[in-house]
Amino acid sequence: MKKSVVRAISETLNREFVLEKPANLSFGHYATPIAFSLAKELKKSPIAIAEEMCSLFQTGDVFQEVTPIKGYINFKLSERFLDQYATWAIQNESLFGKDENHESILLEYVSANPTGPLHIGHARGAVIGDALARIGKHLGYHITTEYYVNDAGNQVDLLGLSIYLAGRENILGLHVNWPEEFYRGEYIVDLAHVAKAELGSSVFEDEANITLLSTWGKDKMLELIKSNLADVGIYFEQFVSEKSLYDKWDESFTKLQKHDKTYEEGGKIWIRSTELGDEKDRVVVREDGRPTYLAGDIIYHDNKFQRHYDKYINIWGADHHGYITRVKAAINFLGYDESKLEVLLAQMVSLLKGGEPYKMSKRAGNFILMSDVVSEVGSDALRFVFLSKKSDTHLEFDVDVFKQEDSNNPIFYINYAHARINQIFAKAGKSIADVENVTLEGMSEEAQNLLFSALLLPEVLEDAFHSRQVQKVTEYLKNLAASLHKFYNENRVVGSDDEAKLLKLFAVVALSLRVGMQLIGISAKERM
Repeated sequence: MKKSVVRAISETLNREFVLEKPANLSFGHYATPIAFSLAKELKKSPIAIAEEMCSLFQTGDVFQEVTPIKGYINFKLSERFLDQYATWAIQNESLFGKDENHESILLEYVSANPTGPLHIGHARGAVIGDALARIGKHLGYHITTEYYVNDAGNQVDLLGLSIYLAGRENILGLHVNWPEEFYRGEYIVDLAHVAKAELGSSVFEDEANITLLSTWGKDKMLELIKSNLADVGIYFEQFVSEKSLYDKWDESFTKLQKHDKTYEEGGKIWIRSTELGDEKDRVVVREDGRPTYLAGDIIYHDNKFQRHYDKYINIWGADHHGYITRVKAAINFLGYDESKLEVLLAQMVSLLKGGEPYKMSKRAGNFILMSDVVSEVGSDALRFVFLSKKSDTHLEFDVDVFKQEDSNNPIFYINYAHARINQIFAKAGKSIADVENVTLEGMSEEAQNLLFSALLLPEVLEDAFHSRQVQKVTEYLKNLAASLHKFYNENRVVGSDDEAKLLKLFAVVALSLRVGMQLIGISAKERM
């Protein structure tokens, strides 16, 4: 719809312009402030310019009215135009909101250490990444989703040690001196029992088996992580092992040296990350010759950029904020365009139950498990709430709210709107096919405004993806559902003179609710 409007305006004005939506739809569906930007060039007031430009437009096919208001040019869409687009949308649901962008994007998210179950902090990034991928693919982008498995380094070794000690204590019945750092939680004991069943209890008799338990435990945790993600409908197209990439360190290090971006000091090798805004240079090779954690990310991003995507998006936890500059500096030092990397930060989540802090999981130690919350409120509620705010803002929610069957529970309220429309059709004894070709001209202004709102989904999707703010979709769905409920409560539908028109209008609302929910990973309920 918006593209047709832009095209119609461009053909008349033959100038670049910004298109906005007035806060008050009585002024028009769209408006442009172009007269203000031309005032200096044309040496006229914006009001005079707007009046002159409005006279250039012909009403009919696209516009019903083009009027100047305080220097703005306001466009009211014609009933015929809205009706034609509504009919097309109903008849082409699978194409509604689709586009043909051809940019290729590698989208990496979650990438939690495979040393324990996913907690709600991981879940937020997982849901945001999955929704972003779904919307982007609908808009025609070529998106590959990727999980970077951090299976190298001390954390995996520590997992093996923790399983080994848990086995010695809980299976062999031996006294164990636990080190200061180890993985806690009942899941470690559970892993020890599974290890006994699969590897035999003798695996806990010799500490030489800790390496075996590290690899075995990492694989088991990755299986659990995949299962946790599948419970909320998230599936990755590919997984990349950090450990497998370390063979490429010499290749990446040579590139850094070639560009004279490394130096040796104090027995360590550093990169000159301060050259690109980092607060200090960073170590990439320790005194003993082992690459650092940053070196792992350098190898990984070297590998990413060798795959020649147009853009790379990483979704990281908010605690990685200070890490962005050094990684971008390293990408530049490898000889790539670091502006192609975009990093989104997902802030932590505070969870309540009945107004009180949600209890930590005994199974996981000091975390709230994603699987526990899904069991409590369901996948749909979890997804919706994690998409309800901008990713880099703190999120707090009470799980009890999402058990309520009223307007306080947004996912219930939206589903109720969709189910209500189905019930109205059933009460009228009609199907969508019965009304899809009914003309929507001659409806009340209130009905026309609801129709316009329902047809806005495609541009909401586009805006949400381009701005990387998926909460714009959840906000749109809440507002559309609220408008539907208000309209229905104030207007008779079944048995009214405009029954067929209003049923078609409601079919468009249901379509937008259904498609919008689908693109954030939620199936709209047909009845409640």
